[in-house]
Amino acid sequence: MKAIGVYQYLPTDAPDCFAEVELDKPNPTGKDLLVRVKAVSVNPVDCKVRSSVKQIQDSPRILGWDAAGVVEQIGEDVSLFQVGDEVFYAGSIRRPGSNSEYQLVDERIVGRKPTSFSFEEAAALPLTAITAWEALFERLGVEPQKTSKNQSRTVLIIGGAGGVGSIAIQLAKQVAGLQVIATASRPESIAWCQYLGADHCINHHEQLSSALKTLGLQEVDYILCFNDTDLHFSNMAEVIKPQGKICSIVENRAPLDMNLLKNKSATFAWELMFTKSMYGTEDIQSQHDVLDRVADLVDQGIIKMTLTEMLGPLTPENLAKAHAQLESGQTIGKIVLSGIK
Repeated sequence: MKAIGVYQYLPTDAPDCFAEVELDKPNPTGKDLLVRVKAVSVNPVDCKVRSSVKQIQDSPRILGWDAAGVVEQIGEDVSLFQVGDEVFYAGSIRRPGSNSEYQLVDERIVGRKPTSFSFEEAAALPLTAITAWEALFERLGVEPQKTSKNQSRTVLIIGGAGGVGSIAIQLAKQVAGLQVIATASRPESIAWCQYLGADHCINHHEQLSSALKTLGLQEVDYILCFNDTDLHFSNMAEVIKPQGKICSIVENRAPLDMNLLKNKSATFAWELMFTKSMYGTEDIQSQHDVLDRVADLVDQGIIKMTLTEMLGPLTPENLAKAHAQLESGQTIGKIVLSGIK
C-alpha cells in the first residue's frame, strides 16, 4: 500500500519533507479494524511529532491522527463494526498514522461516520471532538446537557477559532447550554467564533480580566485553554472563580505556579485525547461512544462542519502545504486532504 511518511525532520519548504513509500498492507487481529482511508485532516500534533524525528530513520514515520474511511477487514474479536461500515476516528499515537491507503485502528476508539457529512467533512472532526468533549465534560465535569445550572455558568475558551476551539464552542453552547466567551483577535477569527455560537469574543492579546470587565464579568466558572498555557496561566488564575475549573491541552515549557490557584481552591487539569489508547484504560470505549454521539449531533444539524480548507489529495506536496499552514499559527477551523490516489 502507499503511504506518506517522514524519514527525518525537514522544514515544509524542503522538497523531501515528506516521502511517498510502499508498505505492506497490514492484517487486522483482535479488536482491530483495517480501514481504507478516504480522507484525513491535520492537527498541531502532526507537526510536533514530525519535528521530533531528529535522526534519519531506517523506516518512515507515518503521521496522521484524524481520518474517515471504510472498514475493509475486521479482527476476530470485533463486535462494533462490520466490513463496509463508514467510520471516522483519531487513531493511536503509538501506531502508524492515517497518512496511508490503509490503517489499523482499535474499534473502541472508532465511531460511525455522520451520514450527512462527506468523508472529507467527517475527517475534520474526530481528534478535536474527542479532545473538546473530554476536556469539557470529563475534566471540567460539565453536564453534557442543557441544565439550569449550566445555563447560569460561563466558560472562557482561549483559542476559539482553532480546530479544538471550533468544536468546543459548539459543544459548550449547543450541548451544555453554557454562556460561551471565546478569545480571537482577527476579524475573520472573531466572525468564525460567532458563527459557531460564541456569545462573546475577547482579544487574548489583552489582559483577560480587563476584557471580561467590558462584558460585565469579573470571573468565569470554567476555562478551556487551547493556546499557550505558559502565556495565559497567571491570567487564567486571576479570572477563574473560587472553586472553578481550568483545563489545558497545551504542554507548558516552564513550571506553572500552582500556588496562584490555592486560595481559590481552583482545579487545573490536563487533557490528552491519546491517553486512553496509549494506556488501554478501562474506559477506552468511551471514545467510540463520544464519536457516535457527535455523529448524531451532526446528523441532527446541531454541530456544524469545522472544515475550512481542502488541499486536494494526500500527496507529499499537499501534506507539506498543510503543515506549513498549521505552523503559521493562523489556521481557522480544520485543513483536510482526500485519500491517496
